Amino acid sequence: MRVRDRCWLWGHEAGSHNDGWGLPRPSSISAGEAAAWLGVPNVIMVRYGERFDAEAEAAGLAGPERVVWSIVGAAGRTGDAEVERARELAARDRRWQGVMMDDFFRLPSAGDPRLAAYTPAELQAIRARLATCGRPLDLWVVLYDHQLDLPVREHLEECDVVTFWTWLGAGLSHLEENLERLERIAPPRLQKLLGCYMWDYGARQPMPVEAMEAQCEAGLRWLREGRLDGLVFLASCICDVGLETVAWTRDWIRRVGELPLA
Repeated sequence: MRVRDRCWLWGHEAGSHNDGWGLPRPSSISAGEAAAWLGVPNVIMVRYGERFDAEAEAAGLAGPERVVWSIVGAAGRTGDAEVERARELAARDRRWQGVMMDDFFRLPSAGDPRLAAYTPAELQAIRARLATCGRPLDLWVVLYDHQLDLPVREHLEECDVVTFWTWLGAGLSHLEENLERLERIAPPRLQKLLGCYMWDYGARQPMPVEAMEAQCEAGLRWLREGRLDGLVFLASCICDVGLETVAWTRDWIRRVGELPLA
């Protein structure tokens, strides 16, 4: 097992982040193309917009070795059609190994008292439904640093993998203590992957190379120590807009990707 084998690219349809995030220029790269360029063998494909051609996006993932497909997309969009599409794709291609639930948790309010897109009981039902593709699929979920105080343990009990994200680049100074907080609330069997933003989406500005290096090197150390099970780089749709941090990440993966893991 190499470091590269534990690396994932967070994928969106081409051009997903062209508006609203302050990027220097538009992107046109697909998730499959970005994964090949970055040197990452695994892709998490997450629906971003309303116009999402699932068949076309799946066909564009001919290269990745492992695929995780969203059933809860960006901004928490979900529904029966999302689950059924993931089940159908997994039935056709054994590289499909799990489903992602993006923007899953939320702050309950008087207008919407729900803590998450699905209840624990609904997650159990979804797991059973997905298993009809011929094999079990892992349930992946997103958790942000600002959600660590929410009562998420019962939901995490129904999941297999959590990807942990620091929304504001400035918050990376608390990354180690936040990982410790995650370890305290996570069920023992839950796999933990560190989400690494290559653009500071929370501040809508470039992620400093120094901050990218710090989170990647910390992630590599925790991967070797067994505290993490992988790294996720976000996102495919910023890999061709000339960001210094993206170029640095590509070089870093080249340097450390073949290092062995026990």
